[in-house]
Amino acid sequence: MKRKFEMTDLGLLHYFLGLEIQQSEDGIFISQKKYATDLLERFNMLNCKVAATPMNVNEILKLEDGTATADARAFRSLVGGLIYLTHTRPDISFSVGTVDFGIWYTHVSKFKLIGFTDSDWAGSLDDRKSTSGSVFSLGSGAISWSSKKQATTALSSSEAEYVAASSAACQAAWLRRLLEDLQQKQEEARCDQL
Repeated sequence: MKRKFEMTDLGLLHYFLGLEIQQSEDGIFISQKKYATDLLERFNMLNCKVAATPMNVNEILKLEDGTATADARAFRSLVGGLIYLTHTRPDISFSVGTVDFGIWYTHVSKFKLIGFTDSDWAGSLDDRKSTSGSVFSLGSGAISWSSKKQATTALSSSEAEYVAASSAACQAAWLRRLLEDLQQKQEEARCDQL
C-alpha cells in the first residue's frame, strides 16, 4: 500500500475513536476504559459507589412510574454515550458494574460462527411487547449483538421466541455472506435458543 498511497507506519494500534486496543502474542483485547471513565466524569458519577448491578434486578420499566421528568438534553447525551460504549460492552444493555471489561479475541485456527438468541414475553408493561436479544461469536469473541423491542405484540411466548429466532436468522445469513466474501465460508450455521 505504501507504493500506491502516501502513508506513515505508526506501529501497532493503541487507541482509536474511544476504543483501546491491546495486542499481544496471545490475542487482542478491545475495551473502552478511558471512554467509560470520561463518561462517568462528565456526568459527575466518577466517585459513585461501585455495585455489581447498580439497579434493582427485578425492576420493570414503564413510562409513567411516578418520578419527575429528567433533563431531556442531559438524558439524551448520557444515553448516546452509553450506546457508543456498547461497541465493546454488550453487557451494559442491562447493567453496568466495571469500566475494565472488554472483548478478548484469541488466535484460533478455525473460525466458526455461533449465535444465541432469546426473548422475553410481553416484558413491556406499557404496550405488552416483547424484547428480542441475540449475540454472535466468531472464534473466541463476540462480533455482533442486539437487544431490541419487537415491532408487534406477540400472543404467546412461542410467538415471541419465533420472532427473536427469525431476526437472529436474518443476522446469521448476512454474517455468513460477509464471511464468505472474506474467504471464511461457513459450512454450517448454528443458532441456539437460550
